Amino acid sequence: MQIRESLIRGAVVADGGGGEPAPADVLVDARGRIAAVSPPGSIPPADRATVDATGLVLAPGFVDVHSHADNAPLLAEDDTSKILQGVTTEVVGNCGFSLAPIGPATAAEMTSFSRRIFPPLGMEWRDWSEWTALLDSRGYVTNYAPLVGHGTLRIAVLGMADATPDRAQLAEMAGLLDKALEGGAFGMSSGLVYPPAVFSETEELVALAARLGRERLYTTHMRGEGDSLLQSLAETARIGAEGGCPVHISHLKWTGRSNWGRMPEALAAIRRAAEDGLAVSKDIYPYPAGSTMLTGLLPPPFLADGDEGVLARLESAESRRQLAVMMERGLPGWDSHQHSAGWDGVLVSTTASHRYEGRTIAELSAALGEPELDVLVRVLREERLRASMVIFSMDEEDVRTAFADPDTMVGTDGLPPGTGGKPHPRLFGTFPRILGEYVRKAAVLPLGEAVRRMTAVPARTFRIPDRGAVRPGLVADLVAFDPESVGHETDYRDPVRPPTGIAWVMQAGRLVVDGGRYLGPRSGRRLSPAD
Repeated sequence: MQIRESLIRGAVVADGGGGEPAPADVLVDARGRIAAVSPPGSIPPADRATVDATGLVLAPGFVDVHSHADNAPLLAEDDTSKILQGVTTEVVGNCGFSLAPIGPATAAEMTSFSRRIFPPLGMEWRDWSEWTALLDSRGYVTNYAPLVGHGTLRIAVLGMADATPDRAQLAEMAGLLDKALEGGAFGMSSGLVYPPAVFSETEELVALAARLGRERLYTTHMRGEGDSLLQSLAETARIGAEGGCPVHISHLKWTGRSNWGRMPEALAAIRRAAEDGLAVSKDIYPYPAGSTMLTGLLPPPFLADGDEGVLARLESAESRRQLAVMMERGLPGWDSHQHSAGWDGVLVSTTASHRYEGRTIAELSAALGEPELDVLVRVLREERLRASMVIFSMDEEDVRTAFADPDTMVGTDGLPPGTGGKPHPRLFGTFPRILGEYVRKAAVLPLGEAVRRMTAVPARTFRIPDRGAVRPGLVADLVAFDPESVGHETDYRDPVRPPTGIAWVMQAGRLVVDGGRYLGPRSGRRLSPAD
C-alpha cells in the first residue's frame, strides 16, 4: 500500500535529544521518512494526510534493548505486547538465548532446553542464515535487532555438559559466532547464571568477545546479581577489556535485602571501568521483581546434562538431600534466588499445564501441606521443567537510582510470547510505566531525557540504523502519547493488561496502532547494524 505524505500537527515533540519537549509540526514523506521538523503552522497542509496530535507528546519509537521475543514472528497471532507500548524496535537474543545456530548433533538438547522458556517450536533450521530467512518470510510486528547467544553457541558444540571447550571446540564456537555476525547479528549475549553458560570460564568468554571488534556488543546477564555483583562487574569489565569490545550490562540490579541501598557502589564500579577506557553501557526495567525460568532456583551442580540430567537428580532421594543442603548453606560464587527473595517472594507465573500459576511457593506449600523445597521439586518434576517465576528480590529505590544514572537504557526483559499463563507485567507495560511512574509521578528524570534513554541512546549504543530521533532523513518510527495518562497498571497475579495513554504508533510512516488497537499488518523488519 502506497503511503501518502502526512503532516503531524499540534504535538509537543520530544525529539530524542534529551531537551525539553517543544511544539513542532512533523512532515513524513511518501517513503516513510521524516522530511521536516518545523515550527507549528509553518508547513502548509497541501495535499497531505493530516494527523492532529494536539495534547500529545510525539517521540521516536521506543527501543526495547532487552527482549526475548525471538519466536514472535513464528506465532500465528501477532505479538502486540511491545507495539502497543510504543516499542518499534526490539533487541532480541538476550541472556545467551538465541534460537540459532543449532548443532546437528545437539539439536535435541537445544530443543529440550528451549522449552523451559519458549513455547514448543519446530526448530527445523540449523544455521543463522536459515533462521533469519525463516523469520523474514513470516514478517515482524516490530523491527528486530538480533544478538547471537553464547549459551546457544555452547549448546551447538558442547551440548548441556559441564565441560570446558578444548581448542578445536572453541574454534568451532568462534566460527559459528563469525557466521552470525556476518549474517547481521548486532553482537553476542551471555547468560552466565543459566546452563550451559554457567559452566563457562572467563577465558572462554574473552576468546569469543575478541571476535566482536569495536563495533559489535558483548551484552551480559552477569554471573551474579546479589552478593557477588561487584565480582561479576569486574569479570564483565575484564571480558570487554581483554576482548577489545564494548560491553552492555543487562538489567542491572542488586538483589537480596542485605544489599538494598548499595546501587551507588555498583554504579561507581561501572564508572571506574569507563574511566579506564572501557565502552560500557547498561539497562534496567522499572520493577522491583524479576522473572526467569523456575529452574533458576537450582544450584549450578543440578543444572548439567540437559533436562534428563536435571530431572534425574530431582527424582533421586539422595540428590534431593544434597539439594536441601546446597539450598540451605549456599555455594561459593552462587547468588541464590531463593535466599534473595524467600519462598514467599517466588511467584509461579507460567507452567506447561497452567497449574500452580499465580501463587507463591510459600502459598503452595501451605495449600499442599508440603515443605517449600518439596513444592519446588514437585512443580519442576510435574511440569518437566517448563515453568517460570516472578521473583521479588529488589529495592525499587535502587532501580530508580540506576535509571537516573547517565545514559541508562530500558528493556522489558519480557519472557517469550506464546506460553500463556501470568507473565511478568513488564511484558506489557515497561515503557508506559517509565513515563507514568518514573517520570510523571516520581520525577526520576525529566520527560525529554527519559525519552532520550528509550530512543537515541539505545540507537547509538546498539548501532540501530536510521532511528532513535525525530530528525529529517530518519525513518518515521514514531509514538504519540498523552503525558498525563500514560502508564500501566502493575498486577503480578493478573498481568495481561494493555497500557494507557499510548494514542498511536507509526512505523515507517504507516499507522499501526491507533487508540490502543493494533491495526497491522506486520510492518517491522529485521535490521542490520549501522555502518
